[in-house]
Amino acid sequence: MDKLRLRFEKTGRAVYISHLDLMHTMQRAFSRAGYELKYSEGFNPHPQISIALPLSVGVASHCEIMDFRLKADADLKELPARLTAVMPEGIRVTDCCEQVSKVALLKYLEIEGSFEYDERSAAEMAAALTDFYAQDSIVITKKTKRGVGQSDIRPAIREIAFTPGEGEVKLHATISAQEPTLNPALLADALRQLKPEIAPDFEKFVRIENYLENMTVFR
Repeated sequence: MDKLRLRFEKTGRAVYISHLDLMHTMQRAFSRAGYELKYSEGFNPHPQISIALPLSVGVASHCEIMDFRLKADADLKELPARLTAVMPEGIRVTDCCEQVSKVALLKYLEIEGSFEYDERSAAEMAAALTDFYAQDSIVITKKTKRGVGQSDIRPAIREIAFTPGEGEVKLHATISAQEPTLNPALLADALRQLKPEIAPDFEKFVRIENYLENMTVFR
């Protein structure tokens, strides 16, 4: 079967599985569940699976996307349960379907997160964070493949909002997934570089949903 797409969650202890180990985990899961992946042709054949926008280690997600091909037809309705049954704790396959949109069209990520503060007022921090991200430009220093450079991350933030909680400020945002790509960790890095007095003591993020440019759900 050609051009199939898997949607899965990566939470709990599974967030510490690296991208390479996740690829190996997926290959073993297909085999254990009784599915044979199609392999590429050539001198060094490899299974035809790919994960869109690989997660950083430590980041959770409810909307991971993996494209793959099978050698034989399969019941796509039962595939998620069969794969989940042989997955390690924290990885759950939620859907399987034929590919609808090309990965290049995946434009936005909806994320949630929390900025934790041990001693500072969450209400005061939420107000200060709102003001900080309301700026027209947020230029930070970051590492790239070409070295260290300057980058304005503000255009990559479509929406962002903060809500104070108990010892933390909850974050909800829609950010650019590609062209440009914004790693959520840079939201905290920007504070440490430009406004350290409101930088969190600890932060964590989770992906909630993927969207096309028109904000319809990516499938």
